[in-house]
Amino acid sequence: MPREPGPADLAFVGGSVVTMDAARRTATAVAVRDGRVVAVGMDRDVAELVGPRTRRIPLAGRTLMPAFQDAHVHPSMAGVGLIQCPLHDVARTVDAYLGVIRAYADGHPDAAWIVGDGWYMEAFPDGTPSKTDLDRAVPDRPAFFVNRDGHGAWVNSRALEVAGITRGTPDPAHGRIERDAHGEPAGTLHEGAMEAFRRLVPPPTEEDRVRGLELAQAYLHRLGVSAWQDAWVTPIDLEAYRRLAERGRLTARAIACLWWDRERGSEQIDELVDQRAIGSIGRLRATTVKIMQDGVAENYTAAMLEPYLGHDGRRTDNRGLSFVEPEALKRHVTRLDRLGFQVHFHALGDRAVREALDAVEAARIVNGPSDGRHHLAHLQVVDPSDVARFRPLGAVANIQPLWACHDPQMVDLTLPFLAPERARLQYPFGSLHRAGALLAGGSDWTVSTPNVLAEVDVAVTRESVEDVRAEPFLPGEALAPIDAFAAFTIGSAYVNHLDDISGSIEVGKLADLVVLDRDILDRGAGRIRDGRVLLTLVEGEPVHEDAALEVGRG
Repeated sequence: MPREPGPADLAFVGGSVVTMDAARRTATAVAVRDGRVVAVGMDRDVAELVGPRTRRIPLAGRTLMPAFQDAHVHPSMAGVGLIQCPLHDVARTVDAYLGVIRAYADGHPDAAWIVGDGWYMEAFPDGTPSKTDLDRAVPDRPAFFVNRDGHGAWVNSRALEVAGITRGTPDPAHGRIERDAHGEPAGTLHEGAMEAFRRLVPPPTEEDRVRGLELAQAYLHRLGVSAWQDAWVTPIDLEAYRRLAERGRLTARAIACLWWDRERGSEQIDELVDQRAIGSIGRLRATTVKIMQDGVAENYTAAMLEPYLGHDGRRTDNRGLSFVEPEALKRHVTRLDRLGFQVHFHALGDRAVREALDAVEAARIVNGPSDGRHHLAHLQVVDPSDVARFRPLGAVANIQPLWACHDPQMVDLTLPFLAPERARLQYPFGSLHRAGALLAGGSDWTVSTPNVLAEVDVAVTRESVEDVRAEPFLPGEALAPIDAFAAFTIGSAYVNHLDDISGSIEVGKLADLVVLDRDILDRGAGRIRDGRVLLTLVEGEPVHEDAALEVGRG
């Protein structure tokens, strides 16, 4: 295969090279010079490029792939969470959460608020925690904990008091205050009901945000991620990215999704244009606008074509929430598309998916074709008639595979409340792929792990990575391993407008690469989820290296 003369800086030989090029070719060796791929082929094609100063890395049966790209992730939020009181990795029980919170509060006696995130709904009856439980851990100060998906919060009595939320406080237009049998606020806030607290909680400093972002970046690099789309970037988050880039420490390629304020209208577009102008520095680009069109199924705020079921199994009159009025959404997306923005939709319920596709279609009719590469994230429920619309509209399906399994949240908090005929339409990755939709992969970290190997494992098996006894979930919607990996490499590179320089291993492209500890496509090598990242390169420079990489070095 093509190669250029002269010694290479790096040479990978003797392994499985998954190129992710258009033909999905494989190879055994790759050479890198000056941060770019200069040869791809068999060992003999690379041998003459190995000089005395070339670092030669025998793959010894391991896999070299394009580095992963995450098309929907929250490093800004995750980083701040890492320096507060994170609950993501805590055992999913009330007592375990309270123990960690109590210890954090005791260790931070001067903190005016106790703040954290990451609790799982499945740990609480009906998915709604109680203020009285949190009062036991933090009785003297307000406490505010956002759940793992960012669509609800757990607060204590002191926090409700500070916010002035009482029995007489009405639910906001785009949210709900959970109440007890007596009508009193119970301690759980859904969607827009959290906003009062976001204004009260002391914000992290700029340096906190920069430090947290760098911690998040290091974590993602350890998992083989070299580029991402940050799906919720406020002006202060963008400033943290800028500071990191200015200091030469933004090693990842980051696309910042500028946040669309659903309480406002088109008047904010000029502000987004200004943010885009200042948000391009180094490896940072602020070229995308994030519109959250609905909520989540677990708290009945995902926008559905058919109503949710109640606890008695009967249909209710609740079809969830469309956060942006559909006709207004068409106008906004049409204007954003005309201005050269990409639109990144949160569209989880089938009605939200349809509304987002309708908006993309409206933009196409008015503006004609564009290179916006607009994409819809989550796609939990998709009506079959809309599956076929993605490809002709040029809309990308941004999938989060880890959720497509029989985990407790699905079993206890979703399936009982969706009519069976709609429940069978969940996470239709296979159907979208067969219909020609381009798939991009995202984790939604910190909602779920950014470990691409775990995500691909679920996309392929439709089995829980945590409960090995659970049956596969709608296995007809599974993806082949190569197609699942494509979503997290060339698919996400396409969404990120980086496919011309990354996302596949081809001569001339940047050496954004990852080494895995096994032949990852060999079914005899064990579960994909059990693999490990040994090396992550950005432009040929290591941003993560495991000592085990040197095992088998020649």
